[in-house]
Amino acid sequence: MLLRGLIFFMFFIAVMVGMVVLVVGVVSDMGGFSGFLAIVASPFLLILVAALIGRSFIRTWRPVRRLIAAAGALADGDYSARVEPSGSGSMRAALASFNDMARRLETADEQRRRLLGDLGHELRTPLTVVRGEIEAMLDGVHEIDADHLNLLMNEVLVMERLLEDLRTLSLIDAGRLDLHPEPTDLVALVDDVADGYRRRAGEQGVTITVDSASDLDELILDPVRIREVLTNLAVNALRAMPDGGRLHFQLRPAGGGAVVEVTDSGTGIDPSELEPVFDRFHKGSNSRGSGLGLSISRDLVQAHGGAITLESQPGVGTTARVVLPGAPSA
Repeated sequence: MLLRGLIFFMFFIAVMVGMVVLVVGVVSDMGGFSGFLAIVASPFLLILVAALIGRSFIRTWRPVRRLIAAAGALADGDYSARVEPSGSGSMRAALASFNDMARRLETADEQRRRLLGDLGHELRTPLTVVRGEIEAMLDGVHEIDADHLNLLMNEVLVMERLLEDLRTLSLIDAGRLDLHPEPTDLVALVDDVADGYRRRAGEQGVTITVDSASDLDELILDPVRIREVLTNLAVNALRAMPDGGRLHFQLRPAGGGAVVEVTDSGTGIDPSELEPVFDRFHKGSNSRGSGLGLSISRDLVQAHGGAITLESQPGVGTTARVVLPGAPSA
């Protein structure tokens, strides 16, 4: 503080000396009463000019000093650091930009922490089941039969799907998500996804039905990525029906492309949670997932030039609609 005051005082003296030299030069060319008035008024003018310069310097330096302090706190991991906007218009804009950046970093840090916690929970659950089943088989409690091996396989698939979601997410963030489009029978793809979940659905009392249009031609798309989208939607639907229900796939042509609707008769989504449902890491109050499935599905569909929407009514169910554009293959 003392050093800054000394610097400011030296700056003030330098300005005063400069102005005195200037005024003396002017007065030397004047004479009589005019010269006398100039000599008398010059100290007051110098003080006024120096005061204005000093005031401007202080107004500029104070917000800059607060910005430096807040930036240091942010660098040390305090993402709650903010700066009260003050000073000139450009300075206020700079401070507002800093606050926006700090808020985004704080949100990202909260999402990262929540994701790590969710991932730990999501991986721990199937690992616990797998370990328990293997130990039971080794101890002779359970027979090494198809039923117990299928249980182990289902839990492994849960972990595999979670890890694949993380891999897809990293590719999207890095801008390295490459599509490999090829002529695809979308009807067969939907049937395959539905068949893959019939066993799990039957275990929880869910009936799966498929209604496909017979006049839908092959489309040019990436079957692996679209399968990932449909899988995410099917998993979400089954999670919403723990006590049984109906899962319906409907497929129809639309403007050279196709529309796939995945409808469940589950718990539905509260209207207040419907808007942010595609946000990354967003989880509903009753969600048991990682909060990545719908976000990844949206990115994959948009990469195909399509769109995905969600309609839901609490206590009635949810319909996910996937629109895939593009001309049919020749």
